Amino acid sequence: MDIDPLIFVCLAIGAIAFLYSAVGHAGASGYIAVLALFGFAASAIKPTAFILNIFVACIGTYQFWKAGYFSWRLFWPFALLSVPAAFLGGYVNLAPGIFKPLVGIVLLSAAAGLVLRDRDPAHVSPPAVPLAIGLGAGIGLFSGLTGTGGGIFLTPLLLFCRWAHTRPAAAVSALFILVNSTAGFVGYLSSGQPIPSFAWALVVAAVVGGFAGSYLGSKKFRTRVIQLLLAAVLVIAGSKLIFVA
Repeated sequence: MDIDPLIFVCLAIGAIAFLYSAVGHAGASGYIAVLALFGFAASAIKPTAFILNIFVACIGTYQFWKAGYFSWRLFWPFALLSVPAAFLGGYVNLAPGIFKPLVGIVLLSAAAGLVLRDRDPAHVSPPAVPLAIGLGAGIGLFSGLTGTGGGIFLTPLLLFCRWAHTRPAAAVSALFILVNSTAGFVGYLSSGQPIPSFAWALVVAAVVGGFAGSYLGSKKFRTRVIQLLLAAVLVIAGSKLIFVA
């Protein structure tokens, strides 16, 4: 890839990492949107999203954990089967004709979650363990197939079902994203597929943005405007993948 376009991609990736990490996400759906809009091949998008997700999720997990928002009781049932399911999903490489509309649906779902996510519920209680385990397995499989970490589904689920407040949900989602992205990436490598060389240049931009965003997000950073802007980007990219050949 030429140097000049890569600079613009790095700037966009850094901005996505900043915005997503501020709300406890690693940014996979945003990275997918950026790479899709810049015309990257589907075969290069999935592993690149995994790599960026792992680095940014590490930062977010540390920041939210350090701030005291992480709940092991809430985390482990969702993660128990999500990890092997994400490995399986990462191992499977979907054809572009399936991958593009599937990821488009993921992006539109993420946009809907960001728009609908508004305020903390007044009262919360954790879900039943068997239910959380089953939901975690489904989210893990889909995250592995699409190159996302699953946080775009887990965080809205925790909030809409009144299972967690916003910052604890962000803390749980950050580690959930980390373990699923790692498992999915290992599954991808196990299938013998290559790692795009440009991915490592994007890591630097993602780490810088992730540090700044997760630091502010774990404090008292206002997220509503960010959520709506991200939703707009995701709608554009998701629609492009679904409706444009």
